[in-house]
This record gives sequence, C-alpha cells and structure tokens, in this order.
Amino acid sequence: MINIKEDEKLNILNHSCAHLMAHAIKHLYPNALFWIGPVIESGFYYDVDLGDEALTEEDLTKIEKEMKKISKSDKLIKRIELSKEEALTLFKNDPYKIDLISRMDEENTIISAYKQDDFIDLCRGPHMTSTKSMKYFKLLKVSGAYFKGDSNNKMLQRIYGVCFETEEDLNKYLEELEDAKNRDHRKIGKELEIFMSDDLVGRGLPMLLPNGYIIWQELENYIKDKEKKLGYQHVMTPCVGNVELYKTSGHWDHYKENMFPKMEVDGEEFVLRPMNCPHHMMIYANKLHSYKDLPIRIGEIAHDFRYEASGALKGIERGRHFCQNDAHLFVTPEQIKSEFKSVVDLIFEVYKDFNITDYRCVLSLRDKEDKVKYYPDDEMWDKAEKELRDVLNELNIEYTEEIGEAAFYGPKLDVNVRPAVGGEYTLSTCQLDFCLPQKFDLKYVDKDGNKKTPVVLHRAILGSLDRFMAYILEETKGALPLWLSPVQINVIPVNNQYHLDFSKEIYNLLKENNFRVELDDREEKLGYKIRESVMKKIPYTLILGQKEVDSKTISYRKLSSEDTINLSIDEFIKKLKEEIDNKK
Repeated sequence: MINIKEDEKLNILNHSCAHLMAHAIKHLYPNALFWIGPVIESGFYYDVDLGDEALTEEDLTKIEKEMKKISKSDKLIKRIELSKEEALTLFKNDPYKIDLISRMDEENTIISAYKQDDFIDLCRGPHMTSTKSMKYFKLLKVSGAYFKGDSNNKMLQRIYGVCFETEEDLNKYLEELEDAKNRDHRKIGKELEIFMSDDLVGRGLPMLLPNGYIIWQELENYIKDKEKKLGYQHVMTPCVGNVELYKTSGHWDHYKENMFPKMEVDGEEFVLRPMNCPHHMMIYANKLHSYKDLPIRIGEIAHDFRYEASGALKGIERGRHFCQNDAHLFVTPEQIKSEFKSVVDLIFEVYKDFNITDYRCVLSLRDKEDKVKYYPDDEMWDKAEKELRDVLNELNIEYTEEIGEAAFYGPKLDVNVRPAVGGEYTLSTCQLDFCLPQKFDLKYVDKDGNKKTPVVLHRAILGSLDRFMAYILEETKGALPLWLSPVQINVIPVNNQYHLDFSKEIYNLLKENNFRVELDDREEKLGYKIRESVMKKIPYTLILGQKEVDSKTISYRKLSSEDTINLSIDEFIKKLKEEIDNKK
C-alpha cells in the first residue's frame, strides 16, 4: 500500500484536502475550532473542536458533499505571511491557534497561513493552487483525540480522510483499505477465537484462547526443533530479575523508561524483565568454559514485559507482555562469521517455510554523536560494526545501513518485513555484542590456558511468537496452513440418522492419528454447516453421506475450493501427513 506521506505530490494534495475538509466543516459548523491537520501514511486527519456536537458517519457524508461543492467552485488557495503579532491578532478568538503561535520562538518569525475564499488557517505548506485540484477524496472515519495527546486535556474529534489525483487511484486505495481491514489480526483473532483482551486484566495484556494456544505451541515446537538440530540448548528463566542484574547489564541506565516500575520484596528490588540476555549471561557464568565448549547456544521461548504507550498497543502484534524466540550464542572471535552465517541461514530457511518474500535487511548502527543511548566505547563499537559489515559483505547479503538503530550494546542485522496491514517492522534480528560479556566478566579458557572474553550473538528468528502469529494471520487472512491450523479437519454427516455412526468412526480414526478434528453433529442444514466450516477457515471439510458409508471412503472439500474429492481413508491420512511434514 502506498505511503502517501512519502509521495511528494500526494503529500501536497492531501495536505490541501485537509484544509478543504476544514473549510467545509466551518461552513456547516460555524463555531468549529481546529487544532492540527497533518498528512499521514494513509492520508490526512484534522483535530476539530465542535463543542458538544458529536459527529456520526452520516455527518461525514454531509461534510464530503460540502467539500465537493467548494472544490467545484474553484477557489484560489493563497499563501499569506504574517508577523507573530499579526497572527495573534488574526486568530485572537481561537485558543488552539493562539497556543501554537505563542510557542513559536522568535518575535520576528514569519508565520505562514493559507487562505481559500472565507477560510484561513495556519500552515507551512506548500498547497495546491486551487480547490478544484481536490476532486477525488473520501472521509474515512472519526475518532476521539485529546488536545496535544494529553488525557488531562479536552477530547477533540479527529476526522480521517484521503485524496488522490484520479478516481481510479482512489477506488483502488479504498479497496486496499477494505482488504487491510479484513486482514487485521485483531478482527481475525476475534472471529476465529484466537485471543482476547479485557481491561480488567490490563491493557496490552492479551490472552490466548485454546485455538490461539495451539498455534503458539506449534510455532514453539517448530522453531525449537530447528534449533535443537543446530545444537541449541533450551533453558527456562524467571520473568523477574533483581534491579542489580539490569544495572550490571546497563539496561537500567539505557532502557529503564521501557520497563515496568520496580517492586520491593524483602528488602530487594525486582523488575519485570524486558529482555532475557542478562539471565542468559548468568547461565553462561555458572561455570568456567573451555574454548572446546564454544560455541554455546542458549535458547528460550521467554516471557517478557515492556511498558508500551497505550496508543502503540495493537492486539498481539504489540503488547506489554510477549514471548520472544530468543537465543544467545557465546562464541570465540574466530567463530563470529560461521555462527552469524548459521543464524542468517536459519532466518531465511524459516522465511522459505512460511513463504515470506517481502523483506529487507538493515545493518543497524550507532549514532556516534549520541553519548547517552550507546555504551561509551568507540574502539569496541568500531570493531563490532566492522565485524558485522564484513560478515554481511562476505555472505553477499544485500542490506542498507541505518544510523541510530543499534542496540545500546552493539550493532545488529535487522530483517524488516512489510506486512499485509500497517507499516514495516522488524521480525528477525541478530546482534553482535562485545559489551555485555565484559560487563558480566564472562570468560573461557583458550588453548594456551589463558582466560579470554567470549563474544555474544543475540538473535531472534520468529521475533516474538505473538507478533509472528499476528503477521501470519494477516498474511493468510486466517487461512493457516494445515500444520498450524487449530482445527485441521471438520467431519460433517449429511444426515445424522443414517451417517452419524460412520462419521464418528472416521472422527475417532483421525483423532487416533493425532489430527486436530471436530465432528459437527448438530441438527442443522448441510449447507449451513459447510459455510460455517469455511468461515472458521478449517483446511479440510469431510462430507460423509450414503455413498461414503457404502464404499467406506471419505469425500472432502479443501478450503477455498468448491471441488469434492473422494479417497480411501488411508490415502487421505497419508496425504495429510505428507502435507504436515512438508510444512506446505
């Protein structure tokens, strides 16, 4: 989906259309006051104070009609430059504009406004030259927004819209928005009973329902099986840690604002852990290691907690509790390249299994000017960044570099995906760390009997299982592959009186073969049951009638297919097992 904010032409068009909307609102609601109206990735919005008037969807249609009227009138859009004093006089009856103008620094600042007929508002611009330029627009929704984003301030109404150069582009975009709405994992999660949230439990603390926990377990087993084959050892560590642990690691100084407040128990201070590396450092430090032991690969599906702003919370994609597919590899300097390559190979093997093709690799580096965020050791940073860049180049991995995106202790490779819904985010990561092993005084004995400090690779392949679930649900619209589906097969007798006993036999046989299967023996019409099976996104629906009873066979329909295929039960079981084994 196009990013309107980053397209220069569409940015100007949408900025102008925001003013067109405000103009129309002022005609319909003369007492309306306006805060800000920026362009965003999906179009534009304007925050409006309408007093006690609450807008509805019908009101948006009314505003659109007035917008079209103003557009057709072809009013010129003029830029006006004002002194601070002139601006304060012009907007003297508008407390929102007075707030903006008063916070501008210099008394001799030139303040720009844009005027179209009887409407004027502050704006840097640029704008289109005439209202006639905005023909193809749509107001999308209205929601609440606190003035300045502060819940102590007045609640305003935020109206969202979008504008394009052609009707075709607008219609295409609206279709994409509708598709994104249907793909939203929060909608799918509710419909398929995958997860739920409740404010009584806490915002940002979603709970997996039985269907969701099946998916979670399958993902856990999938990645742990792959890791075990690569020599990973799995551990389990506490969800809390002593504050001193995070002071030692440096997280307390560099990450405290993202952590939950500390708790005092029996004279000790604890905190919910935001990440697992300090715990894994302590596991490594539990005994002295020889160079022959390395690499040591410690993995964990770990429960972590981070304080996310309420506005950033989004279902299981971004919560305050999540489970990381985390691991820490303790290596010698000579093993960095081979272990890093192994991590990268695993990432792309997983992406192949899930058919993830829309991604890009980013080398995330420190900002040398930021002496607060990053651990202050230029020599360490230069060495780590060179090591990582050299490895990426030797592996012929295409990547871009982004300054200021490194972890506070080291540079990293981020693999960013472009999901079906929303903006790009990091799914997998591998971080090179010379810092924490020194902080925890980790050692191994080299071949000459000298104690050396290992290097650590922090890596997450699925990222968090929660976010990965959200990603896959949106990519597949909830139609998960057979191996991952909470219910794999739905058995439906055509007529309970004549076909239920045989259906129960097939149901029990499939259960004995460890398939996740349901039997729909309700007294409902066959067509209704089949449609409901499709709505539940169940991969295989068995329809068993007299023909199947007589021949001792099964007939099935695959999700998204109208064809009914007849097989022996043995052939069907063999087919399903192959599909599951191959992770198709």
